[in-house]
Amino acid sequence: MSAAPLRIGLAGLGTVGIGVVKIVQDHADLIARRTGRPVVITAVSARDRAKTRDADLSGYAWETDPVALAKREDVDVFVEVMGGHEGAAKFATEAAIAAGKDVVSANKALLAHHGQALAMAAESAGRVIRFEAAVAGGIPVIKALTEGLAGNQIKRVMGVMNGSCNYILTRMQNDGMTYEQVFDAAQALGYLEADPNLDVGGIDAGHKLALLASIAFGTKVSFDAVELEGIGKISIDDIHLAADMGYRIKLLGVAQMTGRGLEQRMTPCLVPADSPLGQLQGGTNMVVLEGDSVGQIVLRGPGAGTGPTASAVMADVLDIARGARMPTFGQPAATLADPIAAVSTTPASYYLRMTLLDKPGALAKIATCLGEAGVSIDQMRQYGHEGTLAPVLIVTHKATRADIDHAMSRFDATGVMAAAPVAIRIEEV
Repeated sequence: MSAAPLRIGLAGLGTVGIGVVKIVQDHADLIARRTGRPVVITAVSARDRAKTRDADLSGYAWETDPVALAKREDVDVFVEVMGGHEGAAKFATEAAIAAGKDVVSANKALLAHHGQALAMAAESAGRVIRFEAAVAGGIPVIKALTEGLAGNQIKRVMGVMNGSCNYILTRMQNDGMTYEQVFDAAQALGYLEADPNLDVGGIDAGHKLALLASIAFGTKVSFDAVELEGIGKISIDDIHLAADMGYRIKLLGVAQMTGRGLEQRMTPCLVPADSPLGQLQGGTNMVVLEGDSVGQIVLRGPGAGTGPTASAVMADVLDIARGARMPTFGQPAATLADPIAAVSTTPASYYLRMTLLDKPGALAKIATCLGEAGVSIDQMRQYGHEGTLAPVLIVTHKATRADIDHAMSRFDATGVMAAAPVAIRIEEV
């Protein structure tokens, strides 16, 4: 006698939800062979039942309320691909756990804000929450951390985790377009969220970094402690000057445990142009994992889209169908440590771009400010004069961001600054 089917209740019928439907329908035999049991969708939920969708949903029960879907007796696994960290997604996930269902989620915001509470509730009820699809789309980075690298002490997690930002920065690099021009093009193509700041402000990627940091370092999710800076201040001049120095600019997430505490940053950084991160093009994501035994692992692939994200959702569903059960963040939620946020970031070299008034001694005054703040200069380049203005690029030796900020706070008093300076961290990769 064959095993009983695993029954899915699917909340959300956008692009990802429809992708899940297609995988379940198109690969039913393959899934059954790989799990030893059928996997079927019994019921679905979305706001608008009348909307035309690119899939046959006629065989499924319909619930307008996702909470009702989560409580159905013919649902074993509640799959949540609605999005949003409050309201329906949160209430339905809580209801599913309370009703004894396992949960598969693609909702990074929900888990970044409420992951600890949800994990505690699930584990107390003997249920599991899986969320591979919430981080880096089709890249199996959570499985890599919780399974493949489980025997390693993780040293650093780093990566490009928002395809929209990488698309914008590489279009600027390759086509010589300004940030504003590429932003408008990306919005017209539908590459940006309804609230674009979730993408270009680093919030979306910051959610992902916080989740990976929790797994990597055994700490409670602490999104509020992620240092966030978006890409809105990156100019075409920065793109060109960085290239001249052998670098590319990326919105880079970095998490590492230091003697000062847990460091979590999602900020623009310069990376070597010939590095894997430097060569990453378009909307592709890349995550770099560093373990004490394995060394450095590089995972690259599509970070969003119907197929890749649905693929990640189904990987979690199939694990549950096989009977694989694991704590939400790789270890029991009750054992996760309260993270101590690092009060300062690891020292690094910095790229400083400034436009000075063409006055005698201007560069000397800037160098004095840097020196008095404990920042030494590694390289300095002065580019062609623009009338009475002198564009200057400085690369520092390693310094803390606090020292860089202290030096820049003194620049105005020199009387030689024509515009606010730009400082971007150079990350060793």
